[in-house]
Amino acid sequence: TWILLLTVAILPADAVTITAADAKNHIGATATVCGNVASEKTATTSRGVPTFINLDAANPNQVFTILVWGDDRKNVGELPRIGSRACATGLIKDYRGFPEIVVKSGGQLSK
Repeated sequence: TWILLLTVAILPADAVTITAADAKNHIGATATVCGNVASEKTATTSRGVPTFINLDAANPNQVFTILVWGDDRKNVGELPRIGSRACATGLIKDYRGFPEIVVKSGGQLSK
């Protein structure tokens, strides 16, 4: 008897879509979070060269953050621009009281 075990890590196709403001109520869940890009900053002197894309309000009053690490930028591709609508799909985490999703591939971003 042969047993084949195949594990695939993908995002659920049926991930719930929520607003940036509602993301704080879904920490630990996988979802698609949508909002308007209010600010974008790449911290070029910080370890890991993170890019912070804040939805619905700019830092320090951000409502939700899409985080892209420098090493993942090539996999993510073009980032959403200020004033555009953006959605990120993934695990919602809490970082210092603010909800965020870490985006590692372009498939996690949509409009």
